[in-house]
Amino acid sequence: MNRRILAVTFDVGGTLIEPQPSVGHIYSQVAAQHGVIGISPGLLNQRFAAAWREMEAFNYSRKEWGELVDRTFKGLTSKVPSETFFADLYGYFARPEAWRIFGDVFPALDALAARGIKLGIISNWDERLAPLLRAMRLYERFEVVVVSCEVGFCKPSTVPFDQAVLKLQCPRGSILHVGDNYETDVLGAQAAGFRGLELRRNSAEPSERQIRTLLDLLKHL
Repeated sequence: MNRRILAVTFDVGGTLIEPQPSVGHIYSQVAAQHGVIGISPGLLNQRFAAAWREMEAFNYSRKEWGELVDRTFKGLTSKVPSETFFADLYGYFARPEAWRIFGDVFPALDALAARGIKLGIISNWDERLAPLLRAMRLYERFEVVVVSCEVGFCKPSTVPFDQAVLKLQCPRGSILHVGDNYETDVLGAQAAGFRGLELRRNSAEPSERQIRTLLDLLKHL
């Protein structure tokens, strides 16, 4: 990369944090609290992944999360979760104990900050994100936090990236965005004039546009 990087922005889910122990474990746990017992976390993880792939133009609204959970549990409960335990499930994912911070996050943020790099977040999420990041002591690490629900558009739209440019006060070509989704993070960033890198933690042979750990960002500055 020829032009100097002045700022790095991050996706959140799958990049900075992930559900713990997994989406399926949390779904199973909350369902059991409401008398729906015996559904394995593994099955729910599979069904959640399938339901996620089927959702089109997901805008991260509470209504759409309810529809996603209903699809995940379809045929497994007498009543759909949106009529029973969805509210508790939605609330649980707003709590820090539902998530874990990847081990490379704080070392990478510290290293970037030490180099004078501005840090930001550009995430497709709902109104729960900012309070969650504060509770996890992540929010204060970033100069800019752009959430899709607040700007009215989700990545790969350029609108969230445009908002980050205004707040970071850096030229577009000097901003590097990293996330775990090629379409929303890399292609979205490039469409907005950013640099883009895909985080592939489990990749055996990452390409030059992929990294396996956030610490590899330092090689791209």
